[in-house]
Amino acid sequence: MSAAPLLSPAARALAERLHAALADRCAQLDGADLAHTAPAVPEFLPEYRAAPVPADLRPGRAELIVEASDLHALRAALTSGADAVVIDFDDTFSPTRANVAAAYGALPEWLAAPVPLLARPRALYALESHEPFGGQPGRAALCDLAALLTAGAGLTAGAGRAPHLYLPKLESVAQAQVWADALALTEAHLGLGRGTLRVCLQVETFPGLLAADALLFTLRDWAFGLNAGRWDYVFSLVKTVGADLDRPVPPRAGLGMDLDAMQAYAQALADVCRARGAQAVGGTAAVAPDPRDPRPARAAVRADKAREAAQGFQGAWAGLPELLDAVREGLRAPAAAPTAVPVTRGRLLDLPHPGPLDGAEVLDTAGLALDVFRAWLAGQGVVTRGGRIEDTATAELARALLWQWVTLRAPLGGGGALTPDTYRALRRRLAPDDAPEARLLDHLVLSAVPPAYFPAEVARLNLTDPPERMPHD
Repeated sequence: MSAAPLLSPAARALAERLHAALADRCAQLDGADLAHTAPAVPEFLPEYRAAPVPADLRPGRAELIVEASDLHALRAALTSGADAVVIDFDDTFSPTRANVAAAYGALPEWLAAPVPLLARPRALYALESHEPFGGQPGRAALCDLAALLTAGAGLTAGAGRAPHLYLPKLESVAQAQVWADALALTEAHLGLGRGTLRVCLQVETFPGLLAADALLFTLRDWAFGLNAGRWDYVFSLVKTVGADLDRPVPPRAGLGMDLDAMQAYAQALADVCRARGAQAVGGTAAVAPDPRDPRPARAAVRADKAREAAQGFQGAWAGLPELLDAVREGLRAPAAAPTAVPVTRGRLLDLPHPGPLDGAEVLDTAGLALDVFRAWLAGQGVVTRGGRIEDTATAELARALLWQWVTLRAPLGGGGALTPDTYRALRRRLAPDDAPEARLLDHLVLSAVPPAYFPAEVARLNLTDPPERMPHD
């Protein structure tokens, strides 16, 4: 007995149109990623302005991000007092068939809620093997887009409702153009005028930051803002230039936003927004407050968001409902005058030398990746670990750090260096060689060139589809 289709007839019709026009171009983009070619950045752009910010996304807002198949958390989010809710199919989402079906099936309920809604579809590289087109796995981004924009009581000109969108993991103008064409085709299919839909671009890759102005220009008919994603960004930076650095990248604890290199990242994003009339949206508050004394965690969130507000950010994400007030309070801080210090490539790469790496910190970095991979393979996209909310973004950063440390043979505090053999010995303290999460991590860490994204490697390693489990309810 065949499984029921994931997409409704209306969504399938739109997805078929999108795949017919764009699937081959997505495959070409995959080839560019595998070749690790540097995307071209236009040297000159004409004067332009970003699309208007949607009226329901007011400045100073705290957006609550919720994994798309966690039905209990989504229902709670809709009554949490969040200024907007982000339905996430990307970093917090494990795309089992059950999870995708649950997420798609619940969309009409979410779209009927009287709360500003945004949604983050999966990235262009991701495949949806459960929904084939032309005998090939579907493109998850196009499937998500079709599901999101056909679920709102028949979205046509003057009727229904669609969420605003976050577009993840943009690295090149070619990728931005695929999204622009997808949005234009979707609007034409639904009888909407060009520029009806609204998107915010996630500037969370190193190539994407260098091309941020060009990405916004390419999507200017729809894009109202740019969003910072610091851990995805550092992951991308390590993956892109880590082998060329003359020093190990610091562990995550040494990559705070107090570093000038990280401030330069946020400044570059805010500068583009200021120049083009776009809205800058800050990153995720992802700490899990200690219920016995939540004050330190909330104070840290307020300070982080006050720093973002000073740089010109007008919104930010909260990973938990109990962080919403701290996010809002931090964003009330006044904006400072723009800094006169220019953002240069050298400044972005000026990360401090961490010195010899502490063995316990290396072990914890491997443990983080293994914990998230294990959960993701079992159908759960988020884990709470050590007082923090961890997802695929932080797992990707962890495996990239391990790769860079092994590649550079980073010195260890107890003597010696982090060689492949030393890494394996540390990893074996956490998981046996035949554990799927260990096979995945070894592949990612010991590759000569770091693979682009771990979900794409799961199929290549024949770790197959994540085991089916019932979605959250």
